[in-house]
Amino acid sequence: MRIWKRMTAAVALLSLLGCAPEQQQQPTATAEPAKTYQWKMVTTWPKNFPGLGVAPERFAEKVATMSAGRLTVKVYGAGDLVPAFEVFDTVSQGTAQMGHSAAYYWKGKVPAAQVFTTIPFGMNAQQMNGWLNQGGGLELWQELYAPFGLIPMPGGNTGVQMGGWFNKEINTLEDLDGLKMRMPGLGGEVLSRLGGVPVTLPGGELFTALQTGAIDATEWVGPYNDLAFGLHKAAKFYYYPGWHEPGTALEFIINEQAFKGLPADLQAIVTTAAQAVNQEMLDEYTSRNIEALRSLVEDHGVQIKPWPPEVLASLQQAADEVLAEQAEKDPAMKKALDAYQQFAQGVRGYHAISENSYDQLYR
Repeated sequence: MRIWKRMTAAVALLSLLGCAPEQQQQPTATAEPAKTYQWKMVTTWPKNFPGLGVAPERFAEKVATMSAGRLTVKVYGAGDLVPAFEVFDTVSQGTAQMGHSAAYYWKGKVPAAQVFTTIPFGMNAQQMNGWLNQGGGLELWQELYAPFGLIPMPGGNTGVQMGGWFNKEINTLEDLDGLKMRMPGLGGEVLSRLGGVPVTLPGGELFTALQTGAIDATEWVGPYNDLAFGLHKAAKFYYYPGWHEPGTALEFIINEQAFKGLPADLQAIVTTAAQAVNQEMLDEYTSRNIEALRSLVEDHGVQIKPWPPEVLASLQQAADEVLAEQAEKDPAMKKALDAYQQFAQGVRGYHAISENSYDQLYR
């Protein structure tokens, strides 16, 4: 009996060994190659321009790396594929899947969009990021763009900007009367209220317009970008602070259909890359403005001047009037402004005893 069991086991073992080579020869299933996606991104900035123009390139690099090449984004600067101020329509129509710009350029289509860039005497960059990312601002922004088939995402922030470049000193309100100044968004509306003439121009045209006298003054961003454009060669008076843009948020806008056509992991990569670039831009401006300002003053003899207090007071009063009128005319503007101002009131109360009181230690 014991011998019989051993023989049975041996036969079974031989049978298994005989099957092994045959099983190894069975063909193995080959995984299908992952689907790839190629996107275009149009921007309002010159390609690779410091800060503003570099941000889209960084976004594209991050997306390509994190997706292992499954999603690539080709970036086009202003005028390369479409003019600077056609970004919104181009992405809405699906001609490009993405854009990088500033929401206040679309005030003719969506007046309330201006709130999601900045408002005069409004929140700074830290406060704006808090509202957009944690205070309900982004949800309102998404609601506003939904009818256009667009998904907005914060795409960077310049921090408090400078007040602008002027060919003459600003000492009284009368000096603003008839002043032709490049100033988009709600800041331009405020300037107009006090007799100025706001002009909207893309960044690439500012130097020539200022040098030739087509405009009398211009705001752009701050020392880092202004030095790169050579604006100090066209005007010598540089005013601060940027009351009109105290925390300028940039935007990535994405065609909704294109975004929903991505698998979930690529959607997450796009969102994560945008969040990273949003913070990186603010960090870059905070760092680069230091040396750029030193160079403007010490190497180029630029005169930095504060806005006269009485002029600032009048500008702030005019800003309150403009915002109230805009809210009255447009329900979407009122909804966005109410949410913005409610958050601003709360965060300023907290920052009065935290950030601001700490800053006073250095004065």
